[in-house]
Amino acid sequence: MRRNIGGSSPWESVVGYSRAVRVGNVVHVAGTTATVDGEVVAVGDAYGQTRAALEIITGALREAGAGPEHVVRTRMYVTDIGQWEAVGRAHGEVFGSVRPAASLVQVAALIDPRHLVEIEAEAILPEGA
Repeated sequence: MRRNIGGSSPWESVVGYSRAVRVGNVVHVAGTTATVDGEVVAVGDAYGQTRAALEIITGALREAGAGPEHVVRTRMYVTDIGQWEAVGRAHGEVFGSVRPAASLVQVAALIDPRHLVEIEAEAILPEGA
């Protein structure tokens, strides 16, 4: 059974995607930026943007019946690899004890030039959850 979970991104309806999708015991969270109610937050602050994106991801996971402890994979896209420590520190604060498989790569640009980071996550819940 598939369950789509919407968010507040202004791009979801235009592009045609969901913040997260749960199929069975697997939850996929779409690329998530520091966009709250259509506004970019923590402009110029890679750590702050990472924390904001992770809060949005955590909220989507909770709505799907999961939590950070169920995350098995994250992908972090940054516009400046020199900010890896700030991004990594925020990621570690959320997932340090979970230690999901993770990637952190530099990209040329994100959907809004003020975005510094975008994060995807995948979670697997225990059978029957």
